[in-house]
Amino acid sequence: MAAQRIAKALARAGVGSRRDIERMIAEGRIAIDGEVLTSPALNITNLANVTVDGEPVAGIAPAKLYRFHKPAGFLTAARDPAGRPTIMDILPPSLPRVVPVGRLDMNTEGLLLLTTDGELKRALELPSSGVPRVYRVRAFGEVTQKALEALADGISIEGVHYGHILADIERKTGHNLWLIVTIREGKNREVRRVLEHVGLQVNRLIRVAYGPIGLDDLPPRMADEIPDSDVALLKAMLKATKPEQR
Repeated sequence: MAAQRIAKALARAGVGSRRDIERMIAEGRIAIDGEVLTSPALNITNLANVTVDGEPVAGIAPAKLYRFHKPAGFLTAARDPAGRPTIMDILPPSLPRVVPVGRLDMNTEGLLLLTTDGELKRALELPSSGVPRVYRVRAFGEVTQKALEALADGISIEGVHYGHILADIERKTGHNLWLIVTIREGKNREVRRVLEHVGLQVNRLIRVAYGPIGLDDLPPRMADEIPDSDVALLKAMLKATKPEQR
């Protein structure tokens, strides 16, 4: 492969995100030819002699992407200093080494993408990627469809600007209502914050689609591999993003 920083190469091999790898280097967990690295400022052209925690690193293979149905009550993290449960506690053991694409809050459920390619993870996580994320939301309160339609123009809350958001009322039951919300930036707690701003209290949040990939009837705690054709569609969405939008 062309010479590149070791953090980028290991991210592409699915070891973790670049930030994860830089932390591993600082912890002395990565070595080349048995010599522990002390700095990420190193270019490499292959992974043949690289080890992580003493184990050889597999070469860079084509990116694999998986769907995972995350239940509520689990953090999207490898570990938690406070000891709370994470998705790593419940991922199917048949999965290879994967990293999550973005995060779902502890109490958010639904579709979480997992990938073997840290570079694909990074590209999808950028708010400028423009890939639509669709949520079904149960909320308490009163709001008009007109107020929700105004979110299409974007909104600023406490100094944070949220871009184009589509929100439609699916059905009402007393003071509870179900909404379908589509966002394209995926900023931290975006759906909850925006709906709270218009007077709604979110009490259930389910991500049902990420770009062309739907949750469909995948059971909670289960995962499956996404077909290469859908991975290609997702990558095409990234390539179609205009430079000025990035």
